[in-house]
Amino acid sequence: MKVEPGVALVGDIAVPGVKGICQRGVLLAAVADGESELRGFGHAADTDSAIAVARALGAEVTEPADDVVRVRGIGLRGLRQPDAPLDCGNAGTVMRLVSGLLAGQEGRRFELVGDESLSGRPVRVDVPLREMGAHVETTDGHAPVVVEGAELRPIRYELPVASAQVKSSVLLAGLLASGDGPTRVVERLPTRDHTERLLSSLGVRVRRRGHEVAVEPVESLPPLSLDIPGDFSSAAPFVVAATLLSGSELRIHGVNLNPTRTGFLDVLERMGARLAVFNRRSAGGEPVGDLEVRSAELVATEIGPEEVPALVDELPLFALAAAMARGDSVVRGAAELRVKESDRIETVTTALRALGVRISETEDGFRIRGVPARPRGGAMDSHEDHRIAMLGAVAGLVSRDGVEVGGAESVAISFPGFFELLASVTRR
Repeated sequence: MKVEPGVALVGDIAVPGVKGICQRGVLLAAVADGESELRGFGHAADTDSAIAVARALGAEVTEPADDVVRVRGIGLRGLRQPDAPLDCGNAGTVMRLVSGLLAGQEGRRFELVGDESLSGRPVRVDVPLREMGAHVETTDGHAPVVVEGAELRPIRYELPVASAQVKSSVLLAGLLASGDGPTRVVERLPTRDHTERLLSSLGVRVRRRGHEVAVEPVESLPPLSLDIPGDFSSAAPFVVAATLLSGSELRIHGVNLNPTRTGFLDVLERMGARLAVFNRRSAGGEPVGDLEVRSAELVATEIGPEEVPALVDELPLFALAAAMARGDSVVRGAAELRVKESDRIETVTTALRALGVRISETEDGFRIRGVPARPRGGAMDSHEDHRIAMLGAVAGLVSRDGVEVGGAESVAISFPGFFELLASVTRR
């Protein structure tokens, strides 16, 4: 797809519901008692994978209609053993989180598979789930994954790598643990806390003390009645485009402002971005607000390891923003980018360099020499990575000559209507 240069982004939009909350909501609803209702559900390939897995395990799930999904659960310990492998598609969140729930389904065996991209990423949940008593087999640490449910025991697990998905898998398994005491997870750097917020809203005892999160086991979960706010990661491309295009005035309504997700806003503000938040409120236990973005000239900055977990999905967009800022920017401590849907350090560096950006990769990040002018443009490949495809679209808007984005259809993994929504607010 060729994305032509734009003049400004002007108007009012809303983005689909937080992908991670949609997936967590479906999986928790599948093991709840009774019928759950999820409102503001974001329909995409990754959230469809959660629905498909929940159905295969015995839950009844309606097709998304008017952004509402209803799930009739079968109880915390009632997941059935399917006849075929559970296909998680591209959704690492689904594979890792459902593994935690499956680990406590005593006497049942489950196989989980994914697409080529997911199969190339490390599973990581196998180690803590084995410590809890489950039988877990991987293929050299990757999918396919076989989980044989067993009686689980609570553990204290220190995350070797900052990962909300691994943390969530252990906490969900902890719901099914028997014996005295909670299941505890220690994280050196805070990661997304959507799981903890959801569990607390369902009456589960969740405690955070310093770097440790603990969850108590339960016998059952009540049904969910959940309003899902807009996904900040889906709003971020619009925020960057509006910041970089002179004359922009864009409002994005109903965006999730969970502080474990919005580190990119802090970074943009110290670079000089003109951002304002209005109408702050709460939805589904999550902070929500409306964002207003106006164009601004940016200055360079550095991002260190302590900031990475709160903006890991936005680092490709940061690289583009830094390319048009004044001065040299650096990202350190982001080695996790190498095991995303693609090696995002390599793909971002290769893609932006092809467009005329002065960027070089390092082992755990990249360096960008900023020039406060539009990059040349050209052609780049997304490597079927939805975040890179969105990066290419924004790069096309802010370039001089436009950008040909290879694999643009991969945006459907998280945001099927992305290009149409972007076009609706672009002035040329």
